[in-house]
Amino acid sequence: MEYTVMMPAAGSGQRMGAGYNKLFLKLEGKPILAHTLGVFEGDSACKGIILAVKPDERSVIESMLEQFAITKVTAMVDGGGERQNSVAACIRAYDGDGVVLVHDAARPFIRRAVINELVKVAAEHGAAIAGVRAKDTMKFASAGVVEETVDRDMLWIIQTPQAFRYALLQEASTRAEVEGFLGTDESMLVERLGYSVRIVESTYDNVKMTTQEDLVFGEILLKSSRI
Repeated sequence: MEYTVMMPAAGSGQRMGAGYNKLFLKLEGKPILAHTLGVFEGDSACKGIILAVKPDERSVIESMLEQFAITKVTAMVDGGGERQNSVAACIRAYDGDGVVLVHDAARPFIRRAVINELVKVAAEHGAAIAGVRAKDTMKFASAGVVEETVDRDMLWIIQTPQAFRYALLQEASTRAEVEGFLGTDESMLVERLGYSVRIVESTYDNVKMTTQEDLVFGEILLKSSRI
């Protein structure tokens, strides 16, 4: 089942301590962004990628696409100040229908089996998000004092991709923009419209490259994938 992926790539390297867009940092000599794009480039079900980028990084990314033979980027739009703004720009640039995915450009280890299941579930039910079950004991605390031990069997750590029927995502994004609502992810925008969102179980190695420690883990994952 075909899909289009929308990928905000206009972030910074603040938490990574890079001083520039962390997506240009390299794992085994290849930029994080190129690794992530490569997952979708190699998926025959992916019919296109829309990137939200910083205007002053557009030429660098265009060179990267050429260097690593990434051909499925159909549009690059200017990213906004917040992730939600960048995704909204991608939504406005899309003129199709069917299922669309929103994926963090800094998650290069998403597995295609998870992508395929997300697309399938979203096509049937409208919305599906990737997540993994919480493994540790979870506490609810206020001002550093535990108020409750939360049942971890009910808790999920949410990742991307997040998959939606395009019309539903467009409606959720437009409503949030009109009402001045800023959510933490696209699922939250859909949830506030009253729609049910299904969870597709992902893998713990679908890590977002956010800190220096994540880069070390990423190098290990790349090496282990070749064993």
